Amino acid sequence: MKKLLILIIALLPLYASAQHNPEVLRSPVAQAATRPDIVLPVVNGFNIYKADLHTHSIYSDADVTPALRVREAFYDGLDAIAITEHIEYRRIEPKMLKFLKGYTGGKALKAENNDVIREPGTERGILADLNYPVAEAVKESKKWGVLVIPGAEITREPVKIGHFNALFTKDNNAIYDPDALQSIRNARKQGAIIQHNHPGWRRTSNAKTEFEKQAYSEGLIDGVEVANGGSLYPNIIDRAREENLYVASNTDIHITTAEYYRLKNQLRNMTLIFAKECTLKGLREGLEAKRTLAYAGGYIMGGEQLLKDLFLASIKWEVIGTEKKGARKVLVTNCYSLPFEYKTSKNAYPIVLAPGQSVLHTVAKDKDLNLTVTSMLCGDGANPKVKLVVK
Repeated sequence: MKKLLILIIALLPLYASAQHNPEVLRSPVAQAATRPDIVLPVVNGFNIYKADLHTHSIYSDADVTPALRVREAFYDGLDAIAITEHIEYRRIEPKMLKFLKGYTGGKALKAENNDVIREPGTERGILADLNYPVAEAVKESKKWGVLVIPGAEITREPVKIGHFNALFTKDNNAIYDPDALQSIRNARKQGAIIQHNHPGWRRTSNAKTEFEKQAYSEGLIDGVEVANGGSLYPNIIDRAREENLYVASNTDIHITTAEYYRLKNQLRNMTLIFAKECTLKGLREGLEAKRTLAYAGGYIMGGEQLLKDLFLASIKWEVIGTEKKGARKVLVTNCYSLPFEYKTSKNAYPIVLAPGQSVLHTVAKDKDLNLTVTSMLCGDGANPKVKLVVK
């Protein structure tokens, strides 16, 4: 009897929530939101995890909270997200202080050292807690199953120096130094991975600056963005290969991702990390091993062999008929969620192979189907070539 009473008490909230007011109509807007199911194959024994390694919130210069960034990541189909607020530039901070003037006797405090990109600021240094945005995101992530990677962006004058993300940081408050190179060294000392962000932003060339040459020569750079928001840098894929860096494609999002991607029916930028498990240790191992590809705007970028492996794992092909002279009818099907475009020797224009769709080819007797995958970039102007053996 006691167990039955406990069960009844436990079910009461569910019963109450199931009650319906007959005077209230339920709109479709009240239904649960959905997320895209971005299904990717296992490649070479590794799962592919979808991550955004460059995001911002109101705690630097963006429009939403870190908690919302986590929820966006869930609804955009991601597995992991890095919170990487600007260390040196926190545009929203003065507004926060004005909002809180009631706590200071009606006097609005003046923001201090919230813009130290070009000048080092006062001796008091950065007063904000740069670890707080990560902590807020981590707390929210427990509700959504999205892994949060702690990070921060080292933000300096963009033309001569540039911007760099420190990932897997332990203490963002211990990174800043007036010397940008020392800031990167400080992050590395606490075990952070360093990612070179948007190498072509506000520049007339993607070539390395003298500052970047020094950072690269010291072995301080682990990865580089080959795509940032709507900007793609094909020749940086060559740099990643030459310097043994992981490739990344990130949103660097400041507005809502819905506004920038979903309302345009676009998948958001993703760094595809090939790893055994979606943990901080697992994703870090994938990045350090350079097992990444970069997705942006329908393009997949990175190392040639890994691109080929992903393509071959994503499609299937089969002979469904034979003509009188021995030519085979070959059906090529995209079994997963990323779109592809490719050319054959017979096609002047790329063939679109959307997720879940098939394309029929006629292949001569004793020949194979050779494809150039034009939606994949393995360098500046370079596309991987794939042979489909037809039996």
